[in-house]
Amino acid sequence: MLFRSTAAAAMLLLASPGQAQDRPHAIVGARLIPISGPEVARGTIVWQMGLITAVGPDATVDLPADTVVMDGTGQVVMPGLVDTHSHVGGTGGGDSSGPFHPDTRVLDSFNARSPGIQRAQAGGITTVNVMPGSGHLLSGQTLYMKFKDAGSVEDMAIRDASGAVMGGIKMANGTNSRRDPPFPGTRSKAVALVRAKFIAAQEYRDKRARAGDDPAKRPARDLGLEALVEVLEGKRIVHHHTHRHDDILTVLRLREEFGFRVVLHHVSDAAKVAHEIAAAGVPCSIILVDSPGGKLEAKDLLFENGAALERAGAAVAFHTDDWITDSRLFLRNPALGVRAGMSREAALSSVTLAAAQMLDLGDRVGSLEAGKDADLVVLSGDPLSVYSLVLETWIEGERVFDLSDPDDLLYATGGWGAGDEVAPGLCCAPGDEALR
Repeated sequence: MLFRSTAAAAMLLLASPGQAQDRPHAIVGARLIPISGPEVARGTIVWQMGLITAVGPDATVDLPADTVVMDGTGQVVMPGLVDTHSHVGGTGGGDSSGPFHPDTRVLDSFNARSPGIQRAQAGGITTVNVMPGSGHLLSGQTLYMKFKDAGSVEDMAIRDASGAVMGGIKMANGTNSRRDPPFPGTRSKAVALVRAKFIAAQEYRDKRARAGDDPAKRPARDLGLEALVEVLEGKRIVHHHTHRHDDILTVLRLREEFGFRVVLHHVSDAAKVAHEIAAAGVPCSIILVDSPGGKLEAKDLLFENGAALERAGAAVAFHTDDWITDSRLFLRNPALGVRAGMSREAALSSVTLAAAQMLDLGDRVGSLEAGKDADLVVLSGDPLSVYSLVLETWIEGERVFDLSDPDDLLYATGGWGAGDEVAPGLCCAPGDEALR
């Protein structure tokens, strides 16, 4: 646990979030990993009102007189981790009525009281792209979120400058979406259905443009086609589940035809087509699992995929696909990436800045820079060491995980009650009144 400079400062942290945010906070004497610049052996980071205000070596950062100072000696501070692909929150998208559901939204199915949020905090994860599943050619709209202790999805959703909720759209190919009609039975039929749907979206977009402000000429509103028009206009990124080398190239072919922005997810065969991916300028969000398989098309998943993509010049992020891998162990992915040949710099960026950029959030999160959100992870040692522990996680200047807190420790280690949405209550248990 980080030690506060005075008892009064410690009491301040028990006050309401608004009060705590009013005063600047600083961690001093810690090893800083900014991601966007060189590591600092003994540095200071300062934040206030949810934003980082200063970062640098101890001697170069002046602290305001009323700063709440925390001693980070012997500890490591890096940006909050960004998970580009998670299913925490029990989200659903499309149903079995058809293979396309661009009108469905994670926003409308996310459980903001899921204990998976606390597990993610225990792993240092602060920003997440929550997705529907991959059993459809298009299963719905994803949601970019901060895993705060908010209790409502509206308070956790990330919004753009206009106030609109941010997210991409989830697509998939390969075996997951192949089944009995109305789903496709072959890869070729799957692509034909996708092309037809995007052509319909193009026509819908053009009809609306020709109609202008005349409501009599505008086509009937179609929520699904509206979402696809956002994809065509580059406002919504396609997050595309794909594994096999030929399926990967199919996604690149569709991207070339329709001009949408895409992040390739999983890409088990990435090493086989790394140069094609890099030449297309398409980023990849990959996963490493201890026991590759689960489906035939993932049989060639390699730990070397990250290194192969990096050498080819493609941007790389890792993701949890939680529960496929546990959010608490997210930092194992970049560590295994380094073991298989990735550079340390690319591996650390893969769960911070590179990942943030794949969500159009690189200007807000992913690195320790003045002006960015005060999303931080405090570690007991190097982030790529299996022996290091996440000690604290902060989101927008508020501490959401503290390993020294018994309640938080439960989510970090597991055990009875860790999977419950609320703490079990008894008639006379301390704090039981809060559950009534």
